[in-house]
Amino acid sequence: MSSAATPPDGVTICADVVRSYDFPRYAATLFAPAAERRALLALYAFNVEIVRVRDQVSQPLPGEIRFQWWTDLFSGLVHGSAEGNPVAAELLRAIRDFDLPVEPLSLLVDEHQFDLYNDPMPTMTALEGYLAATSSALFALAARIMGEASEAAEHLARHAGLAQGIAQAIANLPRDSSHRQLFLPQQFLTSHGCAIEDVFAGKETPNLRAVLDQLVGEARQHLATASSLLVQVPPSARVAFLPLSHAQADLNRLSRPGRNPFAPQPPSRLRTLWTLWRASRSREFTK
Repeated sequence: MSSAATPPDGVTICADVVRSYDFPRYAATLFAPAAERRALLALYAFNVEIVRVRDQVSQPLPGEIRFQWWTDLFSGLVHGSAEGNPVAAELLRAIRDFDLPVEPLSLLVDEHQFDLYNDPMPTMTALEGYLAATSSALFALAARIMGEASEAAEHLARHAGLAQGIAQAIANLPRDSSHRQLFLPQQFLTSHGCAIEDVFAGKETPNLRAVLDQLVGEARQHLATASSLLVQVPPSARVAFLPLSHAQADLNRLSRPGRNPFAPQPPSRLRTLWTLWRASRSREFTK
């Protein structure tokens, strides 16, 4: 009998990737039926692969090459076999099984080109555009997987993605500032007299606090709008929007008085599971 271990299949690999690098979305998939869960994990694993490129390269060019591979995949011009990449193979299966449009996936890759360079995010409008093509697109595609491809779902996905994405930009400030990368809108820093170099130096100032408070306010507005729009999609499709409850918890944590914005404070996995379970049982997601 061979002692060699059986290599993990694509489903297992996608689940491991999402569980390791995007636990809130992984936990949200636990509330989906098996077939939909497999497709959601493929979608989210693909997103992890794209987001992590920035941390895996030291220069923009290798990152551009990796992104181009995915762009070619969606264009049907893959260099090498897609079957050699388990995440790509699973994503192609999800696209086929759930009739997912490839254009938003390709646009998501294109938008993450911003991550490879140290240009500051110039305005709130620019940040919203970035998040609409990334975080919002994931919500919209997840809704399609859960059987809801409608204008109402697209509208909900936009606000859900903006709320979640802004919260993530605030939460990622310790890592981003250490890389001299800025996702906080430069427009807000200027209006509050907050120097970019102070942010990169990790200086906690009242000016920075004002910037973060304004961003939290923007995120809360989008969260309130998204919550009000949930009733417009069927309860069966609302599983796609369960990560909203985690965004709400994040905003509460990130706006806590006295919190050091440069100290990483990731929530525990147990708390994340509890937050999502409680949301899944709430009237907001079931009625």
